[in-house]
Amino acid sequence: MNRYKETKIATIISIIGNIFLLIIKFIVGIVSSSQAMLSDAFNSAGDIFSSLMAFIGNKIASKEADEDHNLGHGKAEYIFSLFISLAMIIVSIELLISSIKSIFYNNEYQFSIWLIIVCLVTIFTKLILYIIVNHIYKKHHNILLLSTATDHRNDCFLTSLTLIASICGYLGYREVDGVIGALVSLWILRSGLLIFRDSYDILMDKSMDNELKDKILNIISKYPDIKKIDHLNSTPVGYQYQISLTIFIDGNMSTYDSHEIANKLEKDITKLEEVYLTLIHVNPIDVKVKKSKSSNQKKN
Repeated sequence: MNRYKETKIATIISIIGNIFLLIIKFIVGIVSSSQAMLSDAFNSAGDIFSSLMAFIGNKIASKEADEDHNLGHGKAEYIFSLFISLAMIIVSIELLISSIKSIFYNNEYQFSIWLIIVCLVTIFTKLILYIIVNHIYKKHHNILLLSTATDHRNDCFLTSLTLIASICGYLGYREVDGVIGALVSLWILRSGLLIFRDSYDILMDKSMDNELKDKILNIISKYPDIKKIDHLNSTPVGYQYQISLTIFIDGNMSTYDSHEIANKLEKDITKLEEVYLTLIHVNPIDVKVKKSKSSNQKKN
């Protein structure tokens, strides 16, 4: 089963799990007037939207290259992740305002044992979802799955804060509920901003990181016939990169042999998980002239 099919399964499981959590959180949040639980419920609503966007983005990104999209549809996942981030930012700001009001106006809060039960069910459910999605991510290194798995893991932490707020409410410290609601809102805001940054970087064609560049240079270093390189550039193609560079080879070598070296290097670089396509331009270099110049410099 390929990476796109398994990503599809993971997103569907996430959507079903988040719908279940949204329903129970919203009902208990309304009944108990818990701002922290309502914030957690809206977070689950955001999770449904995020999983749905991941599902759609994965479906579009899985399409192969065509005449209108020569490099495939990989950037679709970043376009949809941008939508996700904007929705998270808007929701988090609204929840933050609501939570701050509940702190100052001391909204009525009714403790219910169901607050504790829902928190425990949520933590357990999210932990199971994290294990499933993270397992599939480790197989395929799909950035959509990384985002989804991270979200499940973070929700375990966030709901633990909601659980603390519920216990504090039972003990009479009701203002803690609004404080926890505000903390949850800020966490959602932070996550939204990070997703926005990552999506923006790819859509604005941010170049590859130093780790990938070092991998490529290491491969090139294994070719003794390549005297030097120039114009090592990258263009994002979804979660991968199109790599282009110029290599300089002894001008006395036949055109066929020099291009065979370039073809082999292209295949070796493209084998990297992060690389979608490699394009290499070959330039001749006069090795004899360089050697004679260096010999004359030594004599002088």
